[in-house]
Amino acid sequence: MKFKYLFLAAAALLAFSSCDDYLDKLPDDRAELTTEEKITQLLVSAYPTCNISLIGETSSDNMGDNGRAYSSDIMIDELYRFKDVDVTGNDSPYYIWNGYYRAVAVANQALDAIAKFKRPEALKAQAAEAKLCRAYGMFMLANVFCMAWNPQEADKYPGLPYPLVPGVSENKRGTLRQLYEAINKDIEEALPNVNDAIYKKPKYHWNTRAAYAFAARFNLYYMNYDKAVEYADKALGANPEIFLRNYANYEKLGAVEINNLYNRASEPANFLLVPTYSSASRYVFRERFGHNGTIAGYETYWALAPWGQGSEDALLYWSNMLYGPQSGAIFPKMYEFFEYTDKVAGIGYVHVMDQAFTADETLLVRAEAYALKNNIDKALDDMNKWIVSHCREKAGTNGEKVRPVLTTALVDTFYKHVEYAPVTPDGNRDRSIRKILNPQGFELTPGTDTQENVLQLILHMRRLEVRQQGYRFYDVKRYGISYTHFVAGEDPIIFKPGDLRGAIQIPSDVVNAGLAKNPR
Repeated sequence: MKFKYLFLAAAALLAFSSCDDYLDKLPDDRAELTTEEKITQLLVSAYPTCNISLIGETSSDNMGDNGRAYSSDIMIDELYRFKDVDVTGNDSPYYIWNGYYRAVAVANQALDAIAKFKRPEALKAQAAEAKLCRAYGMFMLANVFCMAWNPQEADKYPGLPYPLVPGVSENKRGTLRQLYEAINKDIEEALPNVNDAIYKKPKYHWNTRAAYAFAARFNLYYMNYDKAVEYADKALGANPEIFLRNYANYEKLGAVEINNLYNRASEPANFLLVPTYSSASRYVFRERFGHNGTIAGYETYWALAPWGQGSEDALLYWSNMLYGPQSGAIFPKMYEFFEYTDKVAGIGYVHVMDQAFTADETLLVRAEAYALKNNIDKALDDMNKWIVSHCREKAGTNGEKVRPVLTTALVDTFYKHVEYAPVTPDGNRDRSIRKILNPQGFELTPGTDTQENVLQLILHMRRLEVRQQGYRFYDVKRYGISYTHFVAGEDPIIFKPGDLRGAIQIPSDVVNAGLAKNPR
């Protein structure tokens, strides 16, 4: 396996000197929200400035132990071991909780100002933006701090406070069902009034494609598969191919160039970009727990799949575009952008761009929804579009250029020869991309292996597509995938289907203020 080595020049000091200082700053003078322009400007602060990549990645099956020779940050160590996290720095549960709830609070302030505006009908688009910001913030909080949606358990699983009135504290968690109903209500009310014309830079706001991509993902998780398809259709349009990322353009670029191109607003694949304060990129190299060569080699980028295997023989573009040492292999799409506040002292703010919604991920949302509806032909059609975008061509038997074309026969034959990965592998050769699925709150169609095989491949595609963003953790929770976190010299730690540790523990400060903890 070939790695490309890149050592980033980064300040040794913490990029974010004080989470509390930042959270204490009001986004605007709330008493002066008297014009359309001021309300529109306020909504810039209703987008989260945090992301869940570090929590999600470390908790998922994307991470392995590199051994005691490597150092480990205390927060990474606790997350990897599924322990409650007490630290409050960048990327911690405390930081995520405050960051998303802050965005929700700003959205509520905007909605309150709109309701009091002399002509509220003139601000329908702004109200839609505010509701989408509130729904998105709550959806992300739900994915981190709650169990996966399960209609059979939704009245038992705890939800989260869903503030609707600015300045009024909401101290009851409610149920998971109530939480999802509230998110759904905000989305449905917002969608008809989304208007790209109010944005100078649409890719950083809830433009139409981003809004429908969000609605599609939410409804996939919510098990409304018809709606997931409907909304993905609206996000992707009649020709999704024109929005998918053209990885051929990335092949000859260096790591920094790849990162810059990947995060451009002009890139058609990017539906919504969210600049965030995050140190996640700093935990990639030389850390004890990371997405190492073992995981990359047997489960992700270089794993045996219908497009080949390894760093040289696989047709997957990513297979020879990875950077980093053996302890942490990455495709460079989330490098940090450092904003100096004092160059002499070497301090400032570290930013990571979150590709919150993309055409490629939305295509896989639709493919999964089709597969769960058992519309296998439609699912395969979307999967083949993904293949064209993500896999290079090879010379065929007659010298022609070809790529893999997925059919039910090809997918079934492939998985017939791939063993299920054991929950706790005895050795690396036990690992594979085929996982035992225990769907939470839904069932696969009995009597056929094809649906499961197609879903297995979609989940693998999604694992690759959202690598580094933390979303894999959502998928293992939804599908009840059991896996093991190995710890050198200690007993392995097993994550089980329906594992209550899948709901990250809410911050201790919030518990001390009276909110019920997540059960364990």
